[in-house]
Amino acid sequence: MTSLLTQPGPWRTRLIHTEAPGEVILVRLYVGAVFASEGVLKFVRPDELGAGRFDRAGIPLPGFFASLDGILEIACGLLILAGLFTRLAAVPMLVNMAGALAITKLPILWGAAPLFPGASGWWDLAHASRTDLAQLCGALFLLAVGAGAWSADAHLSRHTRLEAATRP
Repeated sequence: MTSLLTQPGPWRTRLIHTEAPGEVILVRLYVGAVFASEGVLKFVRPDELGAGRFDRAGIPLPGFFASLDGILEIACGLLILAGLFTRLAAVPMLVNMAGALAITKLPILWGAAPLFPGASGWWDLAHASRTDLAQLCGALFLLAVGAGAWSADAHLSRHTRLEAATRP
């Protein structure tokens, strides 16, 4: 499998190129659906999952950052579902998941997580982090291999290669 950094051609071609099999769609469906639905829930249930949760976690400007996070999760989740600019969409979601783990889950280790009162230690951290870790790994996988053969990226990549081959 060719790395994104070693592929020939302009950055746009490297961004959408994928040699991954079509079955990658299974990962895209899971990762994209979870991100998109969690983004929507930040607006549908703001006290529980949006600005209220961000405030309880101690995140500054909770209304702003919850809305920004929700918009990014919806947009990137939909792009991942469609397999369009999948690698690009995976990057902010990697930052999102790293931030969620560092801010809301890691303090569980020493029993200081405001969102998880009474939780403390490795096993509570592992339990509370399972979805975040799955999303982090899924986004990292999509960044590494691309959207797969059954994606808008693959279609665009084929179209770009055909255009380049027919130019005089």
